[in-house]
Parts: sequence; structure tokens; C-alpha cells
Amino acid sequence: SSGEMLPIVGLGTWLTFDVGFHSEEMKILRKVLFEMNGKGGELIDSSPMYGNSEEVLGILTKAEKFKDEFFYATKVWTSGKGSGIRQMQSSMKKMNRTYMDLIQIHNLIDWRVHVKTLRDWKDQGKIRYWGITHYTNSSHKTLEKIIESEKPDFVQFNYSINNRNAENGLLETARKNKTAVIINRPYGGGSLFRKVKGKELPSWCKDYDINSWGQFFLKYILSNEAVNCVIPGTSKPHHMIDNMMAGYGKLPDQYVRNKMIKTLNTI
Repeated sequence: SSGEMLPIVGLGTWLTFDVGFHSEEMKILRKVLFEMNGKGGELIDSSPMYGNSEEVLGILTKAEKFKDEFFYATKVWTSGKGSGIRQMQSSMKKMNRTYMDLIQIHNLIDWRVHVKTLRDWKDQGKIRYWGITHYTNSSHKTLEKIIESEKPDFVQFNYSINNRNAENGLLETARKNKTAVIINRPYGGGSLFRKVKGKELPSWCKDYDINSWGQFFLKYILSNEAVNCVIPGTSKPHHMIDNMMAGYGKLPDQYVRNKMIKTLNTI
């Protein structure tokens, strides 16, 4: 809605960033962030329900020169105004942020209460944007209604090549209302990789700069004009690079999108 540009591939931190603070995994995650930044990625999405993820992210970015080049997003995941405020303040402290780029109402928990707080915080400059999230098909109609009535800056929901329920109305509703779209569960919880295990990419994929099945799945999502950013999660630097490369090169047109669906259905 603001016209701000946002790189189309980001990073989700559910499970992947929930590690010990002095572990070998921290070194690997630092490399993940380094690779993301090097390929132009910005949006990192977390939540207080993701274990240590917020604090791990805060520790890892604190000493980096590029720490302010990321677009930081987290969520509020509790009931009640006071509890929500305390949780969001805690999240900002853990992530070492004096303000947050985006705070979202996680899975619509007590959303009517939190909307008021987030609007106030935006007016005060504590956050730049606010949004709503969910991860199930059954929530899509509710998300549509909230977008139409409350006009959030962002909406985050599930969408993938094998779960296209969002194409039935939610994506178009977001586009019409100029609500930015973040996509979670782009790999269908891992089911897509299980489906194509051991299968070679079709030769025509190279014409669209698709060099892996991960890029195949991401480019299907990113080629929908309503989508602003997709946030696959990973704790592996080489997967981060692969994901980021889905944001480069050609994107499929509608003919190729249909071809991609047919290809997957024949496997």
C-alpha cells in the first residue's frame, strides 16, 4: 500500500532458528543470513511462538554491518491488550530492534484487540506496518473479510502449487485492497519434495531459470502478481542460496503455470 519495494524471497524462522545460543548451529545460521543478504534478501519472519528464534535472530544480527538492511517481521500471539503489549515489547528487545518493520497478529488470536494497539504503535512510529496471519485453508474467508474491513498493510497465509485454495479469492482480495502478501508453507510442509524425490526437472524449466525443484515450487508462487514475498524456512546455507535464486531470472506466465501444475500431477 505504501509503494515500498520488497525483495520477493525472504526467510521464515519457524523451527530452523530455534537453537541453543552457544551451539554450532548458530555459526551455520549466521552463514544463512550472510548468504541471504548477499543475494539481496530482506524480510525475516519470526514469532514469540518459535522458541528461541527471535533471540537467536537478535544475537546473530547484532554484530553484523548489514543488520539494518533486513526487513524484520514478528508477531503477537496472546490474548488481551496488556499481554499483547508486553509480548511485543519483549519481541523487540529479543530481536534488538528499537522499532519493528512489521508486527502481525499470529493466527488471528484476539485480532480485534491487537489491531487497535498496532494502529496506535504505527502512528507512534514503533512499527512501520501491521498485518494478520494464518496457515490453514479454513482461515482464508476470514482473512478476506478482515482485509476488506480493516485494510491491514500485510497478510500472511499458506499457498503452494499443490494447495491453491488462496487462488479462489484471497489473493485477489489482497490485490484489490493493496494489502501486501507474504506466503508461508510454500513447500506444503515438505510434501512437495517428497513427491518429486528422485525425479528430474523437465528440460523446459531452464527457459525460466528454474534449476531445482525448490525454485520450481517458489517460482509458481512468485509468478502470481498478488504475491509480494515468500518465506521458506531453512537452516542450511546452500538451501538459502537456492531459495534466493528463485527471485532471479524469468517468472512463468499463465501458460507455463498451468504446465507446471500438469507436470506435478503426472509425477
